[in-house]
Amino acid sequence: MVVLRDMRQEEYSAYCQYFIDDYSKEIVVNYGHSMELAIELAKKDLKRCFPKGLEDSEHTLLCIDAEIKGKSSLVGYLWHSVNASENSTFIYDFYISSEHRSQGFGKQAISALEKQLQLAGINQIKLRVAYRNERALKLYKEVGFVITGFNMSKTILAL
Repeated sequence: MVVLRDMRQEEYSAYCQYFIDDYSKEIVVNYGHSMELAIELAKKDLKRCFPKGLEDSEHTLLCIDAEIKGKSSLVGYLWHSVNASENSTFIYDFYISSEHRSQGFGKQAISALEKQLQLAGINQIKLRVAYRNERALKLYKEVGFVITGFNMSKTILAL
């Protein structure tokens, strides 16, 4: 069974390290930026959304805990932000650590999030999936998400 809980302050720096590393690699692959620029962009995204760390943010960082061998273990993270005027939330980051994948934790985490959101009157979850992230796309389709559009970009070469 999976439990979503608010991230504790002492867990935030580890999350930031994971996020910057993971997201910067995605930026390099999907947008062709240098790793140096990608790291800078990932850091800016975190700073923009969490200017005071976990305090006073419109964004929510959750830890995904699961019972493994009779013990609660951190298996991933879920970052989302509610838009109350639209009764929706947007998932910015959803991560299950590699050693805990393919065990149903992702599906359970989405289900737990849905239950939390229903209680808050939120009726829609939105997200963006990187084009090459077939594993995530498969999971989201399996739990009922539908494709609503495509993000596209084109690099224009300098003269």
